[in-house]
Amino acid sequence: MKRYKVAVAVMVINAEDEFLLVKSRRGWEFPGGFIEDEEAIKDAAIREVKEESGINIELMKFLGLEQDIERTTCVFLFKGRPVSGKLTSSYETEDVGYYPLDEVMNMISIEHFKERIIRCLNDEEIPSIITR
Repeated sequence: MKRYKVAVAVMVINAEDEFLLVKSRRGWEFPGGFIEDEEAIKDAAIREVKEESGINIELMKFLGLEQDIERTTCVFLFKGRPVSGKLTSSYETEDVGYYPLDEVMNMISIEHFKERIIRCLNDEEIPSIITR
C-alpha cells in the first residue's frame, strides 16, 4: 500500500507585484517542498520558502490543493508576502529572484506549474482542488 507524500508550494508576491521563483533541477518554480514528520502544514510552507530563498514570509491565504495520483503526492498551495530576509540560493536551489508575471510565464517550463499560477491568480477558482 502506497502512502501519500504531502508537500507545499507558496506563491510569494512582493510589494512591486513580482513573484518569488526558485530555480531547481526541474527549472523555475514557486518555492516549496515536502512536509517533515510532525510538522504543521503552514509551518512547512514558511520553512520551505526560507530554506530555498532566504526570505521570511507571512502566509496570506490558502489557494488550493493539487493531488497527483500517479506520484501519490498532495501539494497544498498558499499565497504569502515577504516580511524580511535576503534573497539567497541554497543547496536545493541554483538561483532565486523576484520577477514580473510576464517573465514568470516565460521562465517556467513545466506546463502544470504555469497552470498553477493562472489558477492561483483567479479568485473565482480559489480554493481549487485539482487531480492529475
